[in-house]
Amino acid sequence: MSKNEYTYHWAKDRNQVFLLSATQALIMSANGLIMTMTALTGTYLAPEPAMGTLPLAIQFLGMMAATIPASLLMGKIGRKAGFTIGLVIGILSSALTTYAIFQGNFWLFAVGSFGLGIINAFGQYLRFAATELVEPQHRPQAISYVMAGGIIAAFLGPWLATQTKDYFEPVLFAGGFATLSLLYIAAIAVVLVVRFRKDIPHEDQHGPARPLKEIAKQPTFITAVLSGAIGYGVMSFVMTATPLAIVGCGFEFKDAAFVIQWHVVGMYLPSFFTGKLIKRFGVLPIILIGTLLNILCMAFALNGIELMNFWLALVALGVGWNFMFIGGSSLLTQCYRETERSKIQAVNDFTVFGTVALGSFSSGAIQNALGWEWVNMVIGAPLIIALGVIIWMHFIQKDQKTV
Repeated sequence: MSKNEYTYHWAKDRNQVFLLSATQALIMSANGLIMTMTALTGTYLAPEPAMGTLPLAIQFLGMMAATIPASLLMGKIGRKAGFTIGLVIGILSSALTTYAIFQGNFWLFAVGSFGLGIINAFGQYLRFAATELVEPQHRPQAISYVMAGGIIAAFLGPWLATQTKDYFEPVLFAGGFATLSLLYIAAIAVVLVVRFRKDIPHEDQHGPARPLKEIAKQPTFITAVLSGAIGYGVMSFVMTATPLAIVGCGFEFKDAAFVIQWHVVGMYLPSFFTGKLIKRFGVLPIILIGTLLNILCMAFALNGIELMNFWLALVALGVGWNFMFIGGSSLLTQCYRETERSKIQAVNDFTVFGTVALGSFSSGAIQNALGWEWVNMVIGAPLIIALGVIIWMHFIQKDQKTV
């Protein structure tokens, strides 16, 4: 293929990637609204304050539970049909959570939150769907461009939360959850025009699928999964407790929305260049920088409880998540053949969102029982593990180069 043909194909494929980025923007805008409002809504409805973050944790549990079925389903029926089914579940869950708020029913709200987790599980596969539209050397950029769609969510999600939370006053927060259905309907409209490639290649073209145990032994696979799991787990653990900590320190809801908004900016703005950084410097240095940024988040948070401390900590947390999660996702694409991708992507996301669910379940309890300082001290251990895995992988790569 000539350079001109190569450039043409990348430009053509990139247009489809941008459509997936628009879908990501809509789903993540819904998620930004959910993250801003769910813990507070849960506290508003809960029988006792300690249970306030339980619906958010159940949302992550729904995401974890749906990761394997979502990947295997799309492996069978294709990306377009799979994403559409996920979004329809999101619309129904939006209606259920809205009804639960009107009824003042905490447990029904928790059930609806489980459904919102399911749509997020489907949405996470947009990044992998993008890698199937481009040549292998452009996979980090494709993942990065899709994740960049979240920058719109950084502003739209929290803005929608503040604008709609009193829409059905005196029933607080119902307007926000009703708005979710509109975002999911718009996402379906975009998905329907994406030209997805055929999903399942022939084994004789790409080799038979290897046993999962064989793939899981690869150092690259271990590093990729742990990077994503620790990066996402630490981020969700701290972020879940943040609105409660900010309001608990005497600030207003709009201050919590402001901090979450800039946290989401930190999560997605780097996506415009993360893929290029990976292509230039390699994936391990980017994952390392992400880990160090998460440590910096911990330092900012432990240094005080002024609004600026929350802001600096959550921005650093967002950028750290971006580098660790996109880095881990990019590294994962090096671990599997085309015939193995559904099960390997499923195992990866199940591990990642299982960690997220565990962190979310414990975050609210630790915030209520021990306070904001302990929330941030707890993340030190997994970040040390991440540093150890990165150093281990570095020496393995160094040894391979010298052989």
